[in-house]
Amino acid sequence: MLAGAALRAHAPQLEVMTAGTMSIDGLPMSWRTRAGFDAVGLTRPTHRSRQVTAQDLERATLVIALAPEHVEWVRREHPRAADRTATLKRLVRDLPAGERSLSDRLADLHLAGADLGHWEEVVDPGGGEVEAFTACAHEVVALIEALAPRLS
Repeated sequence: MLAGAALRAHAPQLEVMTAGTMSIDGLPMSWRTRAGFDAVGLTRPTHRSRQVTAQDLERATLVIALAPEHVEWVRREHPRAADRTATLKRLVRDLPAGERSLSDRLADLHLAGADLGHWEEVVDPGGGEVEAFTACAHEVVALIEALAPRLS
């Protein structure tokens, strides 16, 4: 959700949708997540958690995950989206900018068969202290700032 808000802020021309791989539909944003938004100066969206659907994945040009296990879940549950699914850190490291379409540049990365590494994980603060949420928010925003210019 924070990554989606950051992407909307840094690439307003894109249509951005957020959903989780292990979400319970309808839960409100936690106070710790709100603190993360405030720490990085992002406007808090009105938000309820939502599980990603097959239809969401079918329409997506790109599916950005924050951890390798999210990519593994997409590969296992929705293999047709695997070639458009990558972690945020992998995209920051590997997605080139350029005049070619985003779809073509993603195809060059061979994402469906890419080996996933622990280095790709944005650590989920889970039920941790508010400081973990704000640290995560800062990391996500920095990564989105690096990626957003390459998504056009």
